[in-house]
Amino acid sequence: MDIFETDRTFMRSALEEAKKAAMLGEVPIGAVLVYDGEIIARAHNLRETTQNATTHAELMVIQEACEKIGSWRLEETTLYVTLEPCPMCAGAILQSRVPRVVYGARDMKAGCVDSLYRLLNDARFNHECEVTEGILAEECGQVLTEFFRALRERKKAEKKARKEIERQKSE
Repeated sequence: MDIFETDRTFMRSALEEAKKAAMLGEVPIGAVLVYDGEIIARAHNLRETTQNATTHAELMVIQEACEKIGSWRLEETTLYVTLEPCPMCAGAILQSRVPRVVYGARDMKAGCVDSLYRLLNDARFNHECEVTEGILAEECGQVLTEFFRALRERKKAEKKARKEIERQKSE
């Protein structure tokens, strides 16, 4: 299997994680960390569930992998994530020495790999990553689009229901 197909295969696993997050009402972002051709850690966003701003998929997958490997250095690994990492996650990627990051969709509001900043390729840091972007980008973006569309529709319906209740109370 060539590298493109390998990347697509592992990104599908990250997408499975993103869908798990969506089912929990979490922003659907998923990540897997691969070592020696095998997934050694997988995670999805849990920020709403845990009420903890640091429970992003990337941070949790890094933590799980460090525990499995027994080291904070995740050399010879590849991180697959459905959305371009934010500044917090990009920092953790650099600190854990992940050599390669593959992501699906760009994040024009918070992405710090290509969109707003290029933290993973900044030579001023003591580590740089090889980056591959756009793997299954359409699918990764679609999961997010559908999630936020449903969220807006739900909020609109809740607002309408509240107004109806208030109207009935005032009669």
